[in-house]
Amino acid sequence: MPHSAIQKIETLANQYRVDDGRHFRLKDLDPEDTADLQSKEKATELLTSGVQRLSEMQEKLYAQDRWALLLIFQAPDAAGKDGTIKHVMSGINPQGCQVTSFKTPSSTELGHDFLWRTTVALPERGRIGIFNRSYYEEVLVIRVHPELLQNQRIPDSLVTKRIWDERFEDINGFEKHLSRNGVVIRKFFLHVSRKEQKARFLKRLREPQKNWKFSASDLRERNYWEDYMRAYEEMIRNTTTSHAPWYAVPADNKWVTRIIVASIVIETLQSLNLHFPEVTPDQKKQIDHARESLSSEAEQ
Repeated sequence: MPHSAIQKIETLANQYRVDDGRHFRLKDLDPEDTADLQSKEKATELLTSGVQRLSEMQEKLYAQDRWALLLIFQAPDAAGKDGTIKHVMSGINPQGCQVTSFKTPSSTELGHDFLWRTTVALPERGRIGIFNRSYYEEVLVIRVHPELLQNQRIPDSLVTKRIWDERFEDINGFEKHLSRNGVVIRKFFLHVSRKEQKARFLKRLREPQKNWKFSASDLRERNYWEDYMRAYEEMIRNTTTSHAPWYAVPADNKWVTRIIVASIVIETLQSLNLHFPEVTPDQKKQIDHARESLSSEAEQ
């Protein structure tokens, strides 16, 4: 990758990280921000280089088999989660990557604690795991619609005014546990404007090939826009940490979103000092022997 591209990627990775959750405010962010990228074409060119770099590092991550990378995506409907995952991870070997989308909990999932269904989907060492929505739904949709807590059958005495603070504590403790066991966590909030969401919904309705993407529930949830924005803000304020930081990524321009996310993943993998496993003296002897054996083998 050209040195100039590396510099740009490092700049983008640091620019959108939420380091101080206490003072985080969504109104301070511009969802139309273009990250000082000169054009969509320039961003696409940079993304192509980034995807190649990701492919190279993912191979080392897989071979080294020491770290796991967990990428969590949270956003309003139509913010571009699916497209971002598709484009950024387009060069990744499928053997080393798994994507899990979390929908409405099943009856089996509701029979367990709120972290259970995501825990069983965590990536193995050497792999990249992607959560399209996650346990953070428990402090988002459940907070906006607290009546849904009844479905979880939690004892009444445990559902107090502190339940959201307690869930933040549980999430922070869970992510600390993961980080202490070699799971590197990066969390992305794709910040799309209400205006842009409307435009994308209308596009889904007007273009027959996009009709399948529309759900009536998307429109219903749009009526709770302000409630969701407050919930997202509280979520980020209370759960951005040094070991599991949030990145608030502008999402009105998809080409901007994709290169920012790619830059963050690249910067994260670069920080792990990944390398192919070193060959021991005994393994070197076996390799030399195998090479000699194959080289001297008579052609059939």
